[in-house]
Amino acid sequence: MPTYAWLARFAADFDSLTAEQQAAFLGAASRFVDDLGSSGLFRKELRVKGVKGASGVFEMTWADDGRATFTFGDPVIEGQPHVIWRRIGTHAIFNRP
Repeated sequence: MPTYAWLARFAADFDSLTAEQQAAFLGAASRFVDDLGSSGLFRKELRVKGVKGASGVFEMTWADDGRATFTFGDPVIEGQPHVIWRRIGTHAIFNRP
């Protein structure tokens, strides 16, 4: 099972979301983890891709204007990916992904 951590900035961003937005992200994150743990290929609806101009930083879509950025860290459990969530919000997060 993949592991994860939230940076302090992600936690602050998450706390500023509405309850509906938080639920939408958590649902998308569940699908993200399922994909990461099974095939490693992400379903198209999540639109996982690299962030331009930010080497090693990726983005995931969780709503029409909902994005979350992440990196991969050193494994916590051998053989399992470790996701570090960096930012969450609208497209505005790409100013500082």
